[in-house]
Amino acid sequence: MAIGYSRYLTAIYGVVDILLLNLSFWAVSFWVAGIPFIPTPDFYIQFLYINFLWLSLMMIFRITDFERGVPYEKVLSTLIKTVIVHFLLLIAVNYLFAYTLPVITNFFIKYSLFILLLITWRSSMWLFLSFVRKRGLNYRKVILLGGGELSQDMKKFFRSHPEIGYRLEGIFLDTPNANLNGEVKGKISESKEFALKNEIDEIYCSLSDVTTEQVRDMMQFADSNLMRFKLIPDFRGFQYKQVNIDFYHSIPIISVRKEPLQSLVNRTLKRAFDIVFSSLVILTIFPWLLPIVAVTIKLSSRGPVFFRQRRSGKNNIEFMCLKFRTMVVNDSSHELQATKNDSRITNVGGFLRRTSLDELPQFFNVLAGHMSVVGPRPHMIKHTNEYSKLIDQFMVRHFIKPGITGWAQVHGLRGETRDPVLMEKRVEYDVWYIENWSMLLDLKIIFLTTQNLVKGDENAA
Repeated sequence: MAIGYSRYLTAIYGVVDILLLNLSFWAVSFWVAGIPFIPTPDFYIQFLYINFLWLSLMMIFRITDFERGVPYEKVLSTLIKTVIVHFLLLIAVNYLFAYTLPVITNFFIKYSLFILLLITWRSSMWLFLSFVRKRGLNYRKVILLGGGELSQDMKKFFRSHPEIGYRLEGIFLDTPNANLNGEVKGKISESKEFALKNEIDEIYCSLSDVTTEQVRDMMQFADSNLMRFKLIPDFRGFQYKQVNIDFYHSIPIISVRKEPLQSLVNRTLKRAFDIVFSSLVILTIFPWLLPIVAVTIKLSSRGPVFFRQRRSGKNNIEFMCLKFRTMVVNDSSHELQATKNDSRITNVGGFLRRTSLDELPQFFNVLAGHMSVVGPRPHMIKHTNEYSKLIDQFMVRHFIKPGITGWAQVHGLRGETRDPVLMEKRVEYDVWYIENWSMLLDLKIIFLTTQNLVKGDENAA
């Protein structure tokens, strides 16, 4: 068959991952302790549970088993998610069992080396497979049933992405299509003989072009001849590109929006990151920054250091959002949005807003669980009520916790939003974030936010 060595890739990934994990821990032990290295009982215990946890997570997250069409970003995101969960579990085990200080100290060096080797290895393997597939190796033979728009889109996909490793051998349809001249091998009833003769690996069937009886017949044929059978549903009438299919017993249910954070594992991972990140900010930055900011705010105008405002949170539940006060005390703070050159903003407040330092107290909101480090920005209650009536999908933003920074903010959509078109664009970015969340995306947004802070943001009001 044309599949070649693909069936061995899962085993190769698993074995090399484990080898790199153990190489990192043994190599660093020799480097730190010096030669000869004499393993202690604690080392062997650590060695066993590190491998056990990694093997368990490898099976849970299926990091050695990816379909060819899965983007590299998703593969890397799943890998990083597994690494973070593994790392947090090891920290918890080390803490609970209180192993000796040298073992814990060396652990961080070992794990850093493991992450570097793992990502390098997986990225190199991805590039290697893309290279050989572009040159006609390690491919899968496929055929298409149906000649409508969906089949034509699939044909273009196979032709334009040779690095994925699919070779389209032919298209079969019952209704002539001038756009597919030269590629049509016959009618759908003739596809069976062709598939057997050419040792086809996968059959793709467009549901909009094939009858139910033909689907059942071809599905049975594929199962009997060890061929993968895949259906191409027609979602062109839907506004959403991200859909999710579940089964309630034998009934297929299509969700028109994919939400990764509906997964308990993903929510736990995001919450663990929020706790660790916000704790680090509070413990390392606030002890020296808070007194400076507090004094300057007090000297700039009368009033409290912190500004508290009710805002819309997850599931539209209100919470008290914290900020450093940047305006003179006024009666319109909870109704009127800040604008550029707003006379209410103090000199110190202007600086805090331009540098986004006024948002720092929201890390306490993150620690308390009202917010996340990354997510859609929370709006004051008045604006939520107004925009929810004007903008489609506005309330979708409230499916998850609001964030200190977000996908819309790093694309310049922050600050004053008088123009409904800009708010629609902000909502579009926020909804995209909800549908495409990953831990890797959160880290990217944090990096871009830091980059923007260094360069300065002209949209900060």
